[in-house]
Amino acid sequence: MPSIPGQHVPTALWRTVIRLDRSKISPSIAIRNAAAIALPLAVGTALNVPLAATAVATGALNVAFSDGYDPYAQRARRMLSWSVLGGVAVFIGAATGGDHITATLVAAIWAFVAGMLIAVNTRAGDLGLNTLVTVIVFASRPLSVQDAVYAGLLVFAGGVLQTGFALLLWPLRRRRVEREAVGQAYMELAEAIHPDADAETAAFLQAPPQAVQDTLDALGRDHSIEGERYRLLFDQANRIRVSAFALRYAMANWSDEAVLQQPRRALLLASKIAASLGECMRSGAAAVPISAPLEELTGLAIGSRKNGLPERLSTAMEALAAQLRVVSQLTVRTVGDELPVSGRRELPPAWSLPISSWIDTLRANLDFGSAFFRHALRMSVCVAAADAIGRSVDWNRTYWIPMTVAVILKPDFGSTFSRGALRLLGTFSGLVIATVLYHVFPQTPWTQLLLVGAFALMLRWIGPANYGVFSAAVAGLVVFLIAATGIAPIKTVTARGINTAAGGLIALVAYAVWPTWERVQIRQRMAEMLDRCREYLQTVALRLERDDEELDAALENARLNWRLARSNAEASVDRFSGEPGATPERLGLMNSMLASSHAVVYSVMVLEAELRHLPQTGAYAMGRAFLHDAEFMLYFLAAALRGVPSAMEGLPDLRKSRLLLMQSREGLAPGDDFLSEETNRLTVSLNTLREQVEQFIRDPVGTG
Repeated sequence: MPSIPGQHVPTALWRTVIRLDRSKISPSIAIRNAAAIALPLAVGTALNVPLAATAVATGALNVAFSDGYDPYAQRARRMLSWSVLGGVAVFIGAATGGDHITATLVAAIWAFVAGMLIAVNTRAGDLGLNTLVTVIVFASRPLSVQDAVYAGLLVFAGGVLQTGFALLLWPLRRRRVEREAVGQAYMELAEAIHPDADAETAAFLQAPPQAVQDTLDALGRDHSIEGERYRLLFDQANRIRVSAFALRYAMANWSDEAVLQQPRRALLLASKIAASLGECMRSGAAAVPISAPLEELTGLAIGSRKNGLPERLSTAMEALAAQLRVVSQLTVRTVGDELPVSGRRELPPAWSLPISSWIDTLRANLDFGSAFFRHALRMSVCVAAADAIGRSVDWNRTYWIPMTVAVILKPDFGSTFSRGALRLLGTFSGLVIATVLYHVFPQTPWTQLLLVGAFALMLRWIGPANYGVFSAAVAGLVVFLIAATGIAPIKTVTARGINTAAGGLIALVAYAVWPTWERVQIRQRMAEMLDRCREYLQTVALRLERDDEELDAALENARLNWRLARSNAEASVDRFSGEPGATPERLGLMNSMLASSHAVVYSVMVLEAELRHLPQTGAYAMGRAFLHDAEFMLYFLAAALRGVPSAMEGLPDLRKSRLLLMQSREGLAPGDDFLSEETNRLTVSLNTLREQVEQFIRDPVGTG
């Protein structure tokens, strides 16, 4: 094992401890989730049926973690799925818990599936972990088959109750989620295209927030007229961004203030229009002042040629004005045109495609070379061992041992040890707080109900932003949920503390003995980023050869896919920073590779933005060979990162390819002069990336 470089692991751990991700704080979701958890307890207290009420509240608590801000239809499908699977998990756990061998085997199998689901996406991984914890908890209280069915139905009912709270405003705010997501995209667009914004804005690097990505995924399956309008509006925001990028790039070639005055004014007007469109979408009011700046922008674009503005500036201004006119009309129509239910096409079933995609992803990761497979296998063994240990010792509530193991173990080193530390710290803090509250407040059912609501509110409000707070809130909530069944909290606190410490110790020791290093995964993440970059370049090359609307849509997807891949690569580097062996030199090299990939994509964006507005010329044919070599460069660099020994031997000579292109410059049209600059920038960026990849694969730390 490499030596630990002193400060990196403690620093990364401390960052995790104090980090508060404000983007995940949502008071409205917290309030409705807490209300759905507390309501059945209130009813159960009034009717004197505490056990049934606790089961319903448990179902509501489980499904609360699947709530979100995505479109109502998608939210409903997801939360109902969690409700059904939660009820099934309760039934299986309670029905098999009486036999130690069967219960341990079920926990092991469920843990393996839960670990594999992380490969699909974060939400799937959360579902797997949530149902695994449910199986473990209810297996500790075995029931007859009939009683297990009743328990499962009660937990399912709690999930449905939580779903109902999340969908309460659906009839009144049928498309508000979509409007707000698209409106936010236009507000961000307004900032990005403002003339005072950074030309190489970070918006091109960042993947959309999870809420926006969820909305996009939902719109991709929504073939109603309204759904297609919202998707078109979102796509147009990206196209407007590219057109503004082209105008700003063209402006960079001029220093005459008299020439730049009109383009700057055009960008300022475009920014105002985008902000107005965003406000229009977010407020749902069609009467937003758009017409005056739009007319002025159109007039500027039309008059630019008459005023002798350079061709490239005029063309870019005209394209920007035309796109904003179309989007303005579509926005007003979308917000103002409330279609009757009979006038909309029904949403087609959306189950088969996600399930098929999940199966394909899981099948692809059923290999020892997959970090997710190794994580799933490790979690299966560790959960089974912890469950067996818990069943063999004479302690109270030993199900917390395997449950803690399941919660702490993650595929990467940094997350496992930071979550382990935060889980233990948060749990003990929550138990101390719960003990103090138990002695301070009167010991009545209604007081306990109030405390359950308070901890649930904290869990869903601040908990998503910091795992330590989450763990503390869970600890306190569980103590008073159990108290609702008639068990004194003081008995729960001691057992919870001992078993959590035991489970945390097992998880951390197991990971130390059988680790999965992020430094190995970085190769794949970087390779995927280069693959997405190559696909973007390839799509741009095809678009330069022919005018095709399908290719325009493919460009949007290619650009978005690269942003997502880059985001994943950045996250991988961040996780690696908390591992042993994460030297400043190694981290610096990885960040340099990220910067070089950005430079490559920046040049590709210029080619896309400039050439799509120019007439077809011989430049396309002459540039095809160079672009083909650039694609191959990215292909072989990705292969080298994946461990193909001969990949670096097949790299093309981009300098020679560009020289051949420049030797035929006399055949280029005057408007194509920028090809010289951008092909040179692309060549330099790719050759720099080549050197960095060579250094990266030579470093023994990168081999894992």
